[in-house]
Amino acid sequence: MTQTAPAESARADGEQQRFASLDPRTGEVIANHPVHSAAHVAEAVRTARAAAGWWAELGFDGRRTRLDAWRKLLVRKLDEFQTLISAETGKSADDARTELTLVIDHLHWAAKHASRVLGKRRVSSGMLMYNHAASIEYKPLGVIGVIGPWNYPAFTPMGSIAYALAAGNAVVFKPSEFTPGVGVFLAATFAEAVPDHPVFQVVTGFGETGAALCTSGVNKVAFTGSTPTGKKVMAACAETLTPVLVECGGKDALIVADDADLVAAAEATVWGGIFNSGQTCAGVERVYVAKGVADEFVELVTKRAAKLRPGGQANADLGPITMPRQVEIIRAHVQDALDKGGRAVVGGLDSIRPPYVEPIVLVDVPEDSTAVTDETFGPTVVINRVADADEGVRLANALSYGLGGAVFSRGRGEELARKMNCGMVSVNAVLAFAAVPGLPFGGVGDSGFGRIHGEDGLREFTSPQSMTRKRFGALLNPMTYDRGSRTVRHVQRLAKLLYGR
Repeated sequence: MTQTAPAESARADGEQQRFASLDPRTGEVIANHPVHSAAHVAEAVRTARAAAGWWAELGFDGRRTRLDAWRKLLVRKLDEFQTLISAETGKSADDARTELTLVIDHLHWAAKHASRVLGKRRVSSGMLMYNHAASIEYKPLGVIGVIGPWNYPAFTPMGSIAYALAAGNAVVFKPSEFTPGVGVFLAATFAEAVPDHPVFQVVTGFGETGAALCTSGVNKVAFTGSTPTGKKVMAACAETLTPVLVECGGKDALIVADDADLVAAAEATVWGGIFNSGQTCAGVERVYVAKGVADEFVELVTKRAAKLRPGGQANADLGPITMPRQVEIIRAHVQDALDKGGRAVVGGLDSIRPPYVEPIVLVDVPEDSTAVTDETFGPTVVINRVADADEGVRLANALSYGLGGAVFSRGRGEELARKMNCGMVSVNAVLAFAAVPGLPFGGVGDSGFGRIHGEDGLREFTSPQSMTRKRFGALLNPMTYDRGSRTVRHVQRLAKLLYGR
């Protein structure tokens, strides 16, 4: 049964409009959730602001204790959480478990390292201010608005939520209308672990709810979604000079050099392109393989991809396409690739049977095809032959997207990776960067800006405050009208002596 879009199932329930969360595998209703109005959002932000003061005053140790309690509660409820994620997205049990393992790992890292990264630290005072002590610390912004996606409804928004909370902020989270239950579960478990104040709240609804969050007076908005929607979020936030973190789409490329381990590269291509039914912003959508090894590589990919089957069972290789209208985008891209001379070596148009799409591997697709230029967000991979890895890098960089990438080469991996115009690269692997909590995650160009995860992800939700403290009087003080010209000349001579050689 085909899933009905949530917007089509919205209904009035007394004075509160509600909408259904649906299982994309069956179309069955999982739960009904409120469509929160601008007034509801404003109230959530108001109460979050009051709670933010208490949360910030707890300090790093107090917050870590409570975040650790939340993490342990999530671990105890992993089976329940996995079932919910699988129900709302349709992804397999193992895919959901993998996502939740990443959630737990990142929550632990953010709570553990916040003090070291954001706490007060000394800074060299330099030549002129030698008689001052200099320091910097990072203060929480206040209330962070988070707008999350449906493809990784727990892991992706938690890259903002966990780090914002660890940094001392309160959070108001608007999950995707396709996965509202995941947001409700996260907020409910946090409230169970931290019942004192509404530090983390969730608001549910459609685009209007998200727009209301952008203009609600939050101190920053962290958005994950499509590039066109990201531009709308930026425009809305610009009205109040609300800063934004924007993580948008990608069209990530994998480069296979002539000295690559082809078995490993083929395995990574299939996994990176088809995992989570291809619904991964940093997944593999394009592969550029050196022509000398292309035939063997394509054969290896073909054998692996052809074995995979979608389904609604917990042990299926891949699940359905979560968002119904995405199926038509996948179909259009495959059709365009075939119309322009590309070939399907695995699957084809007949593989698209909503809500499922079987793996599709396309080869020799012209670079102007939408299957190459636009984000497909399905279990499809385009493999094109190139003269060498350097040409592959050039073509990979030809698009305006720049999220992630991968390079397979025994001898030139890091060299080629540095040439790729993207925020993250894995060498002889795919998506490894997303699973390392200490590494920042984010892109360039049409893939957005700002970073989640790692030290940069913690600092993203803070404001640095620089401080100097005078310790003693200076023999030479040029920063006063009582300085005299001799003082300035002495300071200049000292600068020449220290820095002129």
